Amino acid sequence: MASSMIHLTIANELNKMLKRDKKKLLLGSIAPDLSKLVGDDKTRSHFILEGEDDIPDLNKFLKKYGYFLNDDFVLGYYIHLYSDYLWFKYFIPDLFDEGKNVITKLNGDIIKCNGNMMEKYIYNDYTNINNDLINDYDLDLKLFYEPIPELNNIIDEIPMDKISLIVDKAGLIIDNSKKTKELVFDIEQIKNFINMNVEIIYSNLKELKIAE
Repeated sequence: MASSMIHLTIANELNKMLKRDKKKLLLGSIAPDLSKLVGDDKTRSHFILEGEDDIPDLNKFLKKYGYFLNDDFVLGYYIHLYSDYLWFKYFIPDLFDEGKNVITKLNGDIIKCNGNMMEKYIYNDYTNINNDLINDYDLDLKLFYEPIPELNNIIDEIPMDKISLIVDKAGLIIDNSKKTKELVFDIEQIKNFINMNVEIIYSNLKELKIAE
């Protein structure tokens, strides 16, 4: 799935047009990943399509929570799922050759991926791009160091009483952003993905009458 910082950037960029409560929207945009912090399978929290390992079923979410998209936290949650849908449907297949089970690093090295090696290379690389995203998109991340706003208890796929765990985790990720690991992502690839997300999701929200 896309990293917390990528999700936050997408939600932040969308909110420049949506004009919602930014704290609640951004919190919603990372909330689905609370499941892994409490030991739950992401199938439920991410509304994974039947027969798939990672791709969310957006229609299933909308069927249950579509009437609640005026709630800023719920909207952020939907934005997260949509971003993961685009991530696994279009972005990762361009990066990872599933047929050959290999991944190509930025230096050109082709790595044979066994077990969870693909996950290791992709997810450990996020810290290399976090600072660029914070600076290039002028992200205001003070919400991770301020009291959590009162949230409506609408989504029952995650334990809302433990939302502070995902806030603390995101804060640690931000503080840990300067550690360097092996490079897989090019920052321009990530920016293109973010821009594509903003365009596609905003268009979808207009179809849903959530955006003008």
